[in-house]
Amino acid sequence: MDKQRLLSYHRRTLSALEHCRTAALGGHIDACDHCGLLKISYNSCRNRHCPKCQGLNKEMWIIQQQDMLLAVASFHVVFTLPHELNDLCLHNPKLMYGLLFKAAWHTINTLAKDPKWLGAKTAATMVLHTWSQTMSLHPHLHCIVPNGGLTKDGKWQFPKRGNANFLFPVVAMKKLYKGYFMALLKRAIQQQLLNLPSSFPIGKNYKTWKDALYHKDWVVYSKKPFTGVKHVVNYLARYSHRVAITNHRIKAIEGNKVSFQYKDYKDGAKKKRMTLDATEFIRRFCLHILPSGFRKVRQYGYSSNACKAKSIQLARLALGQKLKTLLKRKERKALALKRLFGEKAHRCPCCKKGMLVLLYSWQNNKDPPNTGLPLWIISINKK
Repeated sequence: MDKQRLLSYHRRTLSALEHCRTAALGGHIDACDHCGLLKISYNSCRNRHCPKCQGLNKEMWIIQQQDMLLAVASFHVVFTLPHELNDLCLHNPKLMYGLLFKAAWHTINTLAKDPKWLGAKTAATMVLHTWSQTMSLHPHLHCIVPNGGLTKDGKWQFPKRGNANFLFPVVAMKKLYKGYFMALLKRAIQQQLLNLPSSFPIGKNYKTWKDALYHKDWVVYSKKPFTGVKHVVNYLARYSHRVAITNHRIKAIEGNKVSFQYKDYKDGAKKKRMTLDATEFIRRFCLHILPSGFRKVRQYGYSSNACKAKSIQLARLALGQKLKTLLKRKERKALALKRLFGEKAHRCPCCKKGMLVLLYSWQNNKDPPNTGLPLWIISINKK
């Protein structure tokens, strides 16, 4: 693949994945305080698009969501962008995906405020998902919305339709979502905020393209609510820290070909195998590398960062649930390490008695320090 054609943040991400857990990123030496075992480890890239580096972050995020979610049923709502907008997403990912978040929350918030449906302040956790099983571009949002919301007088209001499987009418959600997104997109085009591709229609063709989008049935659907907090979090975790393809799906790399497994949902979710040229495989992977600083997981309503500490407590009080202080990042990390590695995360794998203690560490692209350790250890680190 021609590196000159890659965007800068694509090159940085691919370089990080290439050097993950190699000497290029530095490393450290641990020693057992009981048997003296020496363990050499190379640093991970910690890139959010790396399929090997999201375990701890994912577990910390799960803990945070479990800490925030209320003991009420939660609905799963999905908002999808029509494929006619894919070219604009490719050339303007930050702006287009930002509009997707805005339009989705506008839809949920507008209907939640309507006394006919809820008449209260609700919340939403939204996760951006941009790929299909074959790594083609398929931008959509997975949203978790609680069954109810907070009224102005601090009470919890359940939906007024009296149906436990009903949140808002899907037809109304589709109209609101499409109308608001197209209004935002039209304004962005008029203000010349978009980098328009050469294939973008102009003149009469633009009007035809726009009218076709207005007449198209945009995909929005709402599933039955989850029954418990654990199910909600486990489901969201599938998307919050997942990348376009995981290592276990790659079945073969032969010559200039990459074969990977996918599910064909048009054929009963049967598992099939696809083989692509290496350049095409990398091109498809790059479609889903998000711009630097773009947040793919966002909280809205009473669970937003601006007011969640106070609002979630008010919601628990309204529901008659036990009040508790939200965990801090340091506490979440400690709990995540305990969940992933148990009580003794640094237990020696050899003697099973001692603990691994950090002896030395070295920075990127440097040899290990001259520590007086046996030469065979130093030679391993230089490879």
